[in-house]
Amino acid sequence: MSILARLAELGITLPTPMPPVATYVPVSMAGDFAIVSGQLPAVDGKVAVTGKLGAGVALEEGQHAARLCLINVLAQLNAALPGGLASVKKVVRLGGFIAATPDFIQHAVVMNGASDLAVAVFGEAGRHARSTIGVPSLPLDAAVEVEGMFLLG
Repeated sequence: MSILARLAELGITLPTPMPPVATYVPVSMAGDFAIVSGQLPAVDGKVAVTGKLGAGVALEEGQHAARLCLINVLAQLNAALPGGLASVKKVVRLGGFIAATPDFIQHAVVMNGASDLAVAVFGEAGRHARSTIGVPSLPLDAAVEVEGMFLLG
């Protein structure tokens, strides 16, 4: 099954990628790797989940935000690669940034929203290394930001 068919089966349509909000490129190529800049939990060009985990943003909302971020990572990747997502051989690494209060400790659970989707979309090739950290704030008051590195083949 193709990646786009798998996304459709999951009820996901890739959005039009958001343009950068600062001085960077959305996807940078290095050899057989594509590195996708951090993506926010945007829907229709607007950040859909704002605020901080531990201060008004529920755990489930954070997981949903991480999932939206990964959908936007995939949209950027699909637009940047001549063969689209069919060019992805493996999800190598995801990085997650969780806007949270100092006492919030469930960052990894939030980031599972992105990681679980990577495995659902790519199967075993979606299993990846990961870093997840809490931060005091993110661009546009986003609750979560996710970046990724992908092996192409």
